[in-house]
Amino acid sequence: MTNHDTILRRNSLADDVAASLQGMISQEKYAVGDRLPSEPELMLQFGVGRSTVREAVRLLVNAGMLRVQQGQGTFVTSRQPLTGGLGRKLHTADYQELNEVRLLLEVKIAEKAALNRTKDDLTRMKTYLRAREKFAKAGNVDATMQADVHFHTSIAVASKNSIMLELYQTIATHMLQSFKDRHKDTSDFIGTQSMHKALLDAIVDQNPADALLWATRISTHSR
Repeated sequence: MTNHDTILRRNSLADDVAASLQGMISQEKYAVGDRLPSEPELMLQFGVGRSTVREAVRLLVNAGMLRVQQGQGTFVTSRQPLTGGLGRKLHTADYQELNEVRLLLEVKIAEKAALNRTKDDLTRMKTYLRAREKFAKAGNVDATMQADVHFHTSIAVASKNSIMLELYQTIATHMLQSFKDRHKDTSDFIGTQSMHKALLDAIVDQNPADALLWATRISTHSR
């Protein structure tokens, strides 16, 4: 077998592994925000070498579906490849640009959630908001930020707008590392807990005007 044949075969294997991982992500075996198994686990799962796994991951990173976080692992950022100009923009945008879009989305999502939420939606919101408060009081920064993202994502789910949900999940996941860089303790999360509780109350009461108001106050507060 020539070196050229070896390269083609390796690239073909990487494409196959990338396609399999993409299918698992699209079918939500791995949800947005989930961490993928380690390299050795993926090598064993697919029966391929390390270079093939790394190339497959690189392909999905370039497609906007994965994010590699040094020292922590590889995380799912989107259920579908981010194709076209918008996809590339979301994947390469800086913190300020992403944050502006996130804030606009959160306000509209809250208004829609107040109109469309179900009992199951409310249960999820309450669970994540309690977790947010618990972890914040314990000083666990990473767990607090995860609970905060889950809380706002559960509101996006309740909005019943699949496009806004997909956009919000993608943006929030891309921003998670930036949040970690900006929040070295949980004091900001403790300080805004009451506003988040007021937002939840407005959604419980199906009051879109108040939901929009509290979402705006949260969005314009330093986070």
